[in-house]
Amino acid sequence: MENTARYTLPPLGSTVDRYLVNGFLRVFFASLVCFTSLFAVVEFFDRIGTLIESEISVSTALRYLVYKIPLSISRIIGFATLFSTLFFLGMLSKTQEITAMRAGGLSTKRISLPLLCLSFLICISTFIWNEGLVPVFAHRAQTIYKTEIKKKQQQSLFGTKDIWIRGEDSFINIDSFDPKDNTLEGITIFSLNRDFSLQRLIGVPTASWTGETWESESGTEWRFLPDGKMAQQKVTMPVTISETPNDLMLLAHDAEEFTFFDLQKQIADMKSKGMDATAYEVDLQIKLAIPFISPLMILIAMPFALRKHAGSGIALSFGVAVLIGFGYWVLSAFCFSLGHSGALPAAIAAWLPNSIFALIGIYSFTSEE
Repeated sequence: MENTARYTLPPLGSTVDRYLVNGFLRVFFASLVCFTSLFAVVEFFDRIGTLIESEISVSTALRYLVYKIPLSISRIIGFATLFSTLFFLGMLSKTQEITAMRAGGLSTKRISLPLLCLSFLICISTFIWNEGLVPVFAHRAQTIYKTEIKKKQQQSLFGTKDIWIRGEDSFINIDSFDPKDNTLEGITIFSLNRDFSLQRLIGVPTASWTGETWESESGTEWRFLPDGKMAQQKVTMPVTISETPNDLMLLAHDAEEFTFFDLQKQIADMKSKGMDATAYEVDLQIKLAIPFISPLMILIAMPFALRKHAGSGIALSFGVAVLIGFGYWVLSAFCFSLGHSGALPAAIAAWLPNSIFALIGIYSFTSEE
């Protein structure tokens, strides 16, 4: 009876759990500040050549770096979680506190439980952070970089050059779009028959946005006759492009500048206009998959940090865990690239790295005695 009482597992939220959570959070926030600062320094030196060439003021450079901070935190939070788990639990092992917990009847799984629960709170917080702050600050940072530093206007999805749009029974090619003046240059309209054969070709030098529609001067029409000949004539007609200047400029935004629901709307709008939304579909799935990095990193790191045979094994476990963590980002970049190119479906490209590393983490976690 005494032994049974002695080894009764404490309920979740016990003194031991609070001690583990508080200790982890102290290391986590400290590492988050350090890694974010390091990321800002790297970003500064990476852009220092451009900043000097553009001759911008110090305040503009500082504004750009400050607006990049939320996105930087979003990108390094997984590394911070991994490091915090390894460092905090490694220190507990070094000071024999883990041994004392095991002597009190706590298994490795029970010791890990509060940190696993905490990791899902970090996961939810990361998603909220990515939806609330990151899009706003990332958009402002990109605006500063493109308009104040690079002295260029924002570009559409395909750039401001060689834009392709699908119209009604036609395809429209635009040589360039000037978002400052809301003008299009070098417009070519390819009108198709029902069998997708070319019916006529219309070339319009320029078109300007009137506030409601695109207005153009006279253009040239080349009509393909049944006998194989081609008739040419001057035409005066409005350019039938459904996209407004705001639509074209909206496509210039990076995925980080959209919230999850805004990106959903953007994908639906692009599909309704016949535009390829493959890259954005992958980015939409990535927005759901990325927050789960924290639980994955804790799941993978804990078995190495809580090994019974500490000593020199801690350094080896730390190195292996960092290697696995780095491997996650390599695999993610590879899968995301395949998804953006259309070689993998969007859901598979975004979730395959999580699935593989979740299996590795579960195996390591359940095999730890």
